[in-house]
Amino acid sequence: MSALSLAVRDSSTMLRRNLLHARRYPSLTLNLLLTPIMLLLLFVYIFGDAMSAGIGGGADRSAYLAYLVPGLLLMTIGSTTIGTAVSVSNDMTEGIMARFRTMAIHRGSALIGHVVGSVLQSVASVALVGAVAVAIGFRSTDATALEWLAAFGLLVLFALALTWIAVGMGLSSPNVEAASNNALPLMILPLLSSAFVPLDAMPGWFRPIAEYQPFTPAIETLRGLLQGSEIGHNGWLAVAWCLGLVVLGYFWSTSLFNREPK
Repeated sequence: MSALSLAVRDSSTMLRRNLLHARRYPSLTLNLLLTPIMLLLLFVYIFGDAMSAGIGGGADRSAYLAYLVPGLLLMTIGSTTIGTAVSVSNDMTEGIMARFRTMAIHRGSALIGHVVGSVLQSVASVALVGAVAVAIGFRSTDATALEWLAAFGLLVLFALALTWIAVGMGLSSPNVEAASNNALPLMILPLLSSAFVPLDAMPGWFRPIAEYQPFTPAIETLRGLLQGSEIGHNGWLAVAWCLGLVVLGYFWSTSLFNREPK
């Protein structure tokens, strides 16, 4: 059997392990999902009319719902990847990673299993939050099939980028609690982006922080694809952020993983 076949086989086994683990212990994923769902319901039904008027949508809360959903979909990915950091840290602290190193398996398969499993969970979580949004009135009638495909590709690429960063956070954390705390920025950054209010409504001193962080270009690109708004330079910025984070997270994670005693 070739080295590639061994890598695929072992990575598939590790992926199956992580998916079974997530199925048997769904509470962490469900708890992390509650935050974007609760924010969706809170901002639509409590603040929706006022926020819609603030973005020029009149008193129709559906205008703010359309504005809000792209940001919450990306926030859902950030929330889900916190569970990845916790899961990786748990494998490290319980010695499971050390046991994997002593087995005759492809060395990178343990990390690949976590990454692919997390991306699949992120996609499923986005689908669930999206279903809730559709149930309360979200529609995207202007998007073409190609734009839907591009939006899906952006969500998957963004999930891959955040997952590799979360894996690095999990490997670098001394315990599960520290991993959870270290990964919190992945859920907090959307709150400091254009997810909830437009950039031009923010204070001047804060606007550059919100504009040039990873979430805002991705949110504006997704918003443009689904709602037909202007994307401008946000498209290539979003892709550049994602690719940069994938490379950074991959080399950070593999460096930390390989640094441990064999």
